[in-house]
Amino acid sequence: MANLKEIRNRITSIGSTMQITSAMKMVSAAKLKKAQDAITQMRPYANKLTQLLQSLSATLDADAGGAFSEQREISKVLIIAITSNRGLCGGFNSSVIKEAIKHTSDTFKSKEVDIYAIGKKGNDLLIKEFNVIENKSEVFDDLTFDNVAEIAQQIMDLYVDGAYDKVEIIYNQFKNAATQIVQIEQFLPIEKIEGESDNNTDYIFEPGKAAIVLELIPKSLKTQLYKAIRDSYASEHGARMTAMHKATDNAAELRDELLLTYNKARQAAITNEILEIVGGAEALKS
Repeated sequence: MANLKEIRNRITSIGSTMQITSAMKMVSAAKLKKAQDAITQMRPYANKLTQLLQSLSATLDADAGGAFSEQREISKVLIIAITSNRGLCGGFNSSVIKEAIKHTSDTFKSKEVDIYAIGKKGNDLLIKEFNVIENKSEVFDDLTFDNVAEIAQQIMDLYVDGAYDKVEIIYNQFKNAATQIVQIEQFLPIEKIEGESDNNTDYIFEPGKAAIVLELIPKSLKTQLYKAIRDSYASEHGARMTAMHKATDNAAELRDELLLTYNKARQAAITNEILEIVGGAEALKS
């Protein structure tokens, strides 16, 4: 059994760890509220914009969507992997990284796949398996639509120039603080809803459907990427808050076990001292 000094040192160390994990939990909880409000307010707009674009595209010919709707034979694929810049958030980052590796080996086994990393953790690990063409970890330092729009425009230009035949996004979708769902979304080319039509509606389009679609596509793509990053950002803080809560609980449980061990060892030491004193007294009497 460890001596009393070693146990006391371990109890002190665990207490310090508990203070750190508890503080990190509170910080993430505060950031989560703001991030959750942002993605909750944005989702209806982003989903409606995408639905409108797909609905209009379904009623037009193949060339109406321009280069962004061009269906090509897939030989080179770009995966946008969205992770975080920091760890201590459970399986948040590893779930995206594992899904990227699995999805690539299953779906694009014979294709050439590059990674566009958004987040330091994803870049550091995926660069060992793939060719990472870019790492935009700094976007989380100032997460605004304009900054994300620049990233989206860069990816759109790569697709239009023919550098890639398909672009997909892999990220964690925020459900609640304890649950994040890994999502795979097609970014380019634009998907159409087969069989969807506006023939039963009485809309008047000015200047016309094709012009509206061409105007909406860049905005919709930028919004889609911004929503995915916002989702991932909220998921990160939810995952970290949950992970730090569990870490604090585990540390408290370990501390209680060590306190019990310490008290037992201390009681045993006191009992031994009493027995030695009594034994000494008896020896003096005889």
